[in-house]
Amino acid sequence: MTMSHFKVIRSGINTTFQDLGRKNLYHFGIPFSGAMDNRNYLLSNAIAGNKENAPVIEFAFQGPLLKFKGERINFNITGNVNFNIIKKKNIIEGNCYQSYTLEDEDELDILSTNSSVYGYLAISGEFDIQFQWDSCSTNTKAKIGANDGKKIDKDQQVNILNSHSLNSSRKLEYLNSKIENIRVIKGTNFNYFSEEGKKIFFENEFTVTKLSDRMGMRLEGDKIENVVDTNIKSEGLIKGVIQVPADGNPIIMLSDHGTIGGYPKIGIVISADYDKLVQLPPGSKIKFKEIELLEAEMLFKLYQMETQNLILKIQ
Repeated sequence: MTMSHFKVIRSGINTTFQDLGRKNLYHFGIPFSGAMDNRNYLLSNAIAGNKENAPVIEFAFQGPLLKFKGERINFNITGNVNFNIIKKKNIIEGNCYQSYTLEDEDELDILSTNSSVYGYLAISGEFDIQFQWDSCSTNTKAKIGANDGKKIDKDQQVNILNSHSLNSSRKLEYLNSKIENIRVIKGTNFNYFSEEGKKIFFENEFTVTKLSDRMGMRLEGDKIENVVDTNIKSEGLIKGVIQVPADGNPIIMLSDHGTIGGYPKIGIVISADYDKLVQLPPGSKIKFKEIELLEAEMLFKLYQMETQNLILKIQ
């Protein structure tokens, strides 16, 4: 009998396999990678009845068109996503955060994200993919992870193992919210910038440009003046750190960021706001708000508690 699988009819934009990422490899120049929107990733696996760190398919802007072959399987999509289930006799308009059943020859058409960037597809089973350093997360720049470090491509066959049947009505009432300001703590080179530059950083709006991907988000706005040095000796970077190159426009390091960099760091996006940050599409406006480290730690604990409470509400 043929293994259950998806045939990729349309690959979508930047469609990859992701999980929680890989740890303790920064000293080899390898970042965590992993799902961009951690909460939506965790909710997708919870609705599917999977383990927390199970691989999912992450897509940006437009998702894939997939044809299913095999025994029935459940799936769900999280994020703010428009999608249809195409059956032999009808088309079902899907709702995010709700489990649906796919049967042999059904198609799943993930049309687009809605005023956001990333969405997630989880199945009640396992994708037949390889792991590298205990993670499937695909970093296409470094060609690391599942699918030989490449995006999922048209005409590819994605095999499915150990599918399990769940109540197809499992769902969660959840609405992705936005916040007015992205909260940050001061970066290690904060004092490299003029008082006017600091004022611009915290009081002015910046625009998300099209030059943004899983590696980094480039912003445009009034120039942030550096009064010390626009280049420094390369130092370690972390996810969410905000570098300011010589042109004065900030770059926020995202999940596939390089592990070292030589631009001064003015701030760091707090972990509790990272999911909402990465969902801002090009053209969005950003304002930064300074908070202290202690508050950032408290907000992250609250974020974790809220995520777990949402998982407990899935029925």
